[in-house]
Amino acid sequence: MSLIKEKINTENLPQHVAIIMDGNGRWAKTRGEERTFGHKNAINAVRNAINACNEIHIPYLTLYTFSSENWKRPEDEVNTLMSLLAETLLLEAEEIFTKGLRMHVIGNLEKLPVMVKDQLLNVVELTKNNTKGNLVLAISYGSQNEILNAVKNISTDVKEGKVDVENINEKLFENYLYTKDFPPVDLLIRTSGEIRISNFLLWQIAYAELQFLDVLWPDFTKDIFFQCVVDYQNKERRYGLTGEQVQI
Repeated sequence: MSLIKEKINTENLPQHVAIIMDGNGRWAKTRGEERTFGHKNAINAVRNAINACNEIHIPYLTLYTFSSENWKRPEDEVNTLMSLLAETLLLEAEEIFTKGLRMHVIGNLEKLPVMVKDQLLNVVELTKNNTKGNLVLAISYGSQNEILNAVKNISTDVKEGKVDVENINEKLFENYLYTKDFPPVDLLIRTSGEIRISNFLLWQIAYAELQFLDVLWPDFTKDIFFQCVVDYQNKERRYGLTGEQVQI
């Protein structure tokens, strides 16, 4: 068993971990390869994150798979990413199902190639009755768009008399987000040394612990994940209160 894993307090686990998987291009560049080489070699890191969550029973893992801004990347890179996503889904669907994980997808799926969209929805359907954990893929996802869409939909419901303006609060607003069925994010991890959020789950990470790692995503291991959980457990989460109030 991992020595780091043994340090984890199973009574104080984050319920929802989100990861910005960054650094594939730089990882490839250090090896004299094209950026797409990094994307292809990132699959093991994805497996490591999923398996680590599964082993210690963290119920929600959200992976920033493809952002709404990523559509602006060079066409050949976007095509490679879409092909790789389709290929990975075919290879990993049975494994996800066997682990008892339920897969969800958030984002603007209408922009995806039909084949990729269909494969995603097939895995979502295949795993819909699984109860051992939740794997959430954020694909063609942008948090600002998600929030704007929520505002538009609430406005429409107000206009149609379905919602009273006086009743609009945080809880109601959350019901209009892609993540309405998920708990808020407790721990956000970003690899590659960059210290920014990149339009990812802006509402959902309001009180998350943030960890920015120097490791590039293809080098991400289960022990790195376990260490992030240990570091999370060593933080005092105050939610705007004082330390004294939290300890009462």
